[in-house]
Amino acid sequence: MEFECQVSTEVSKNLIDCVDNLFGQQREPNQFNSKLEAENFGISEQTSDSYTEKEKIALSKPTLTKKPNSDSCGSKQFLSSDVVLNSHRSITDLPPALLSEILNFLDPKELGMVSCVSTYLCRLASEHHVWKDFYCERWGNSTVPTSLGSGVSDEMSWKEFFVEREFRSKTFMGRYSIDVMYGHSEAVLTVFLLASAKLIFTAGYDQTVKMWNMEEGLLIASSRSLGCTVRAVAGDTKLLVAGGTDGFIQCWRAVEGFPHLFDIKGPQNQNTEFRLWEHEGPITSLALDLTRIYSGSWDMTVRVWDRFSLKCVKVLRHSDWVWALVPHDLTVASTSGSDVCIWDTSSGRLMTIIHSAHVGNTYSLARNHTGDFLFTGGDDGAIHMYEITSHGLETNALLVATWAPHSGCVYSLAFEFPWLVSASADGKLALIDVRKLLRTRKHDSGKRFSCVKLVDRSSVEPPQRMLHGFGKNLMSVGIGADRIVCGGDEGVVRIWNFTEALEIERRVCALRAIRLENRMRRRKLHLENSSKGSRNDQCSVAAKKNPVTGDKSGWHSKRALSGKLKS
Repeated sequence: MEFECQVSTEVSKNLIDCVDNLFGQQREPNQFNSKLEAENFGISEQTSDSYTEKEKIALSKPTLTKKPNSDSCGSKQFLSSDVVLNSHRSITDLPPALLSEILNFLDPKELGMVSCVSTYLCRLASEHHVWKDFYCERWGNSTVPTSLGSGVSDEMSWKEFFVEREFRSKTFMGRYSIDVMYGHSEAVLTVFLLASAKLIFTAGYDQTVKMWNMEEGLLIASSRSLGCTVRAVAGDTKLLVAGGTDGFIQCWRAVEGFPHLFDIKGPQNQNTEFRLWEHEGPITSLALDLTRIYSGSWDMTVRVWDRFSLKCVKVLRHSDWVWALVPHDLTVASTSGSDVCIWDTSSGRLMTIIHSAHVGNTYSLARNHTGDFLFTGGDDGAIHMYEITSHGLETNALLVATWAPHSGCVYSLAFEFPWLVSASADGKLALIDVRKLLRTRKHDSGKRFSCVKLVDRSSVEPPQRMLHGFGKNLMSVGIGADRIVCGGDEGVVRIWNFTEALEIERRVCALRAIRLENRMRRRKLHLENSSKGSRNDQCSVAAKKNPVTGDKSGWHSKRALSGKLKS
């Protein structure tokens, strides 16, 4: 991209006459000083009415050349046979700090296109800090990711981490294998995938919590009976919590040096295992963040607990049973019968409510890492996507898209960008890619956020993939680390493993890169041979032509001549 100032023809002619008069006089070399430059170029001293503002900008940086060039539009004029004004400017001439601010407004696709323009822009775009923002916006990690598995170097840049994660997200459309894990004696009501530790936790009607190895699909440990049905499990690398129908929250702290973080099968230890009591009904949903524990119950409350003091700091009261909840920052979204509520956990204020989100109960919720989008599933088998916007104290929920892939209740939702996975009573899993509905914008404060493209809800694409193979209700689902985990009434846990598709895609990309490299090498050799032999070929062809008739000399011409004589 170049920027050029246009100058009028009349003013340019006056400029030429002025310059010719000035350079027509004999001057000593030391007399060509800054004062004369100011008079010739009109930078600071010249204030003639014949100069426009655009012309002063065009004349602000003269360039000396040996051979003048003419411009068809007359926008550039020559000071003499050795002086020319060059007003062409490139975007790469901008200061790196300013150019970095410009790149900060691009989305990942546009930033990748810019990196293909030149070596300088490639280096600047590849090392730009915005790649970390892109990664954290989509997958929520604020440090170097550790869940990408083998084959990923710690020395990779944030752009390379982003590209790798984006590449992995495409494998859910590829080949998979199914691992079936047996161990529960009754229906599995909840599954939780802790991808960073490669662990899976499950619980259900058999009143136990089980821990599985995600890679091998083997049972690691099973807790003792908790005395009631366990409907919710959540955790991180420091704390594991399970909610029972007796209204308590069973907690295990991570044991330092323990190979699998939590010792759930050992004898009760007050230092690593404890319970929280305050709910008056069965606990149906649990969630954690860095400082708090969130619990929802059929006693129509959501309780917020401090992780350090283990005290309940806030009680959010609803008008109906709470089936699901999902926190983000200082807000938490929860279901209340068929309604969906969004709360401010610091003040306990109800920010907004979505009335009758589904026909019947709303059973499941999911949210992206930035909290801009909320997904709901319910009794009617539909899945809704809402955009959450805040303007001061006012919060709104805008319905963006609706899918109806199931013939039964949607009991569970899980989201990992860009895939939304649903588990239903019809025994099917639906995979929905929401990437085409989103675009990236930037706040005036500098924070990036996702927003919805203006699309017609009736034209929303159906789910990209449906996974079958279950005959009964699917009660819970989780997604992460190239795997989808689900459990249901059959009492087994299934892992849909897409690592095979990832390996196949890597081999395909490697072969594609080799073919491209070979093609470019052949093209380069062909161009080199053509440039070397073109002149010799032209000379040889010209030498073989008859100067009179223009026919080529050689046995072809003799053969043609002998044929004519025979005839």
